[in-house]
Amino acid sequence: MEARKPRENGQNNGRRRRNNQKRRPREQKEFEERVVTINRITKVVKGGRKMRFAALVVIGDRKGRVGFGTGKAHEVPDAIRKASEAAKKNLITVSIKNGTIPHEIKGVYGSGYVFLRPASKGTGIIAGGPVRAVVELAGYTDILSKCIGSRTPINMVRATMAGLATMKTAEQVAALRDKTVEEIYG
Repeated sequence: MEARKPRENGQNNGRRRRNNQKRRPREQKEFEERVVTINRITKVVKGGRKMRFAALVVIGDRKGRVGFGTGKAHEVPDAIRKASEAAKKNLITVSIKNGTIPHEIKGVYGSGYVFLRPASKGTGIIAGGPVRAVVELAGYTDILSKCIGSRTPINMVRATMAGLATMKTAEQVAALRDKTVEEIYG
């Protein structure tokens, strides 16, 4: 029987060693994404039932840019990917003043109403699931909200986005009230 040769540094006898491989650093994503809902859709056809999935995704950078998108596909990961691509095309920029919104907002979409109110520092985000996803990823830390009417997640997200899109900046609010920004927001 032949004696085995001792290994030299760097030799691994054909086996891969994961620890020695150089790993590429992960790319920093521009947006954080959150899956709000995934719905299973069933279409009844002559041959049986066809199953598909619909995903609702909200993306944001927590610095004032937020968007949402929907996607449908035969597999869940494909639906999520399509929804996040649609969300990148549907971005809006919002105003953040001291971690909250500059004034009260009423967002309406279909039969869903979402009211957003500014909150004092330390209040946190008082909001339900879909509304919370939008305002957190927009970058707000203190906000009060109430949903009236439709509780469907897509309608709540659309109403919240509609309200945020109509929001005025802190400077516009101060000009309307004939005051300075410091007088209003301290």
